Amino acid sequence: MLRPRKKYTVYDLQQLKGKRVLTHIHVKSPEEAAAAEAAGVDLMSCSFDSPEAQARLPRLVEAAPNSFLSCATPHGMASPEEAIRISFEALEIGASSVYCSGSPQLVESMAREGIPVVGHLGLVPRHVTWTGYRAVGKTAEEAAELFRKMKELESAGAYAAELEVVPHSLATFLSSQTSLLLMSLGSGTGCDTQFLFSDDILGDYDERLPRHAKAYRDFAAEKRRLQAERIAAFQEYINDVQNEAFPTESHLVGMEEAEFEKFKDSI
Repeated sequence: MLRPRKKYTVYDLQQLKGKRVLTHIHVKSPEEAAAAEAAGVDLMSCSFDSPEAQARLPRLVEAAPNSFLSCATPHGMASPEEAIRISFEALEIGASSVYCSGSPQLVESMAREGIPVVGHLGLVPRHVTWTGYRAVGKTAEEAAELFRKMKELESAGAYAAELEVVPHSLATFLSSQTSLLLMSLGSGTGCDTQFLFSDDILGDYDERLPRHAKAYRDFAAEKRRLQAERIAAFQEYINDVQNEAFPTESHLVGMEEAEFEKFKDSI
């Protein structure tokens, strides 16, 4: 049964900390946003890190008008001024908050302007030159560093942080030690939201599914099937044209013979 929609505020989310785990999906199209809202997903995320993504945001907001939607700002923003400008652009279009994987100093500059900011902890895919693709926090030293970074984000004014590929027990402990909403991406069940990408849920790619994800459909196979159907349909059309099987009488527009003769006489 679908729950009645309520468009959360940041305050609402903060009041729910520790009470229940919120469902959280990263969407990439208006169709996915509309489906997530219709299904009753609590929170959505989307990209705002390219001209294409920025142009898509108004359509996502329109498709899911009653949903909390957080936008991922570009990686590598060069200054606090750039971060603030981009964030306000997203908020003015209709985003509920912004995500920033930058430094606590960048997050603080945004939070000081009243921008609701989600930070990042754990594995940062764009920083894999340093870490490789692996869980972060499996040693006491790394766990302590994660705790320190979490407190930095908290002090900087973030209201939440994505926690990516962190050991379950550590993630649960960290969530109990902060006012931040911790959003679990591959970090177990002890956080405040359970976060997955729509591509993972829908099985919408051919690569191996990440260990932390679960596919509920096989859209990649369906897309392959549809492509095969496209090719077959186009081939049938070509054959019909070559064999004079298309168009047939039913596809043609007729003209009265008398009118046709009158036209020919006129020229």
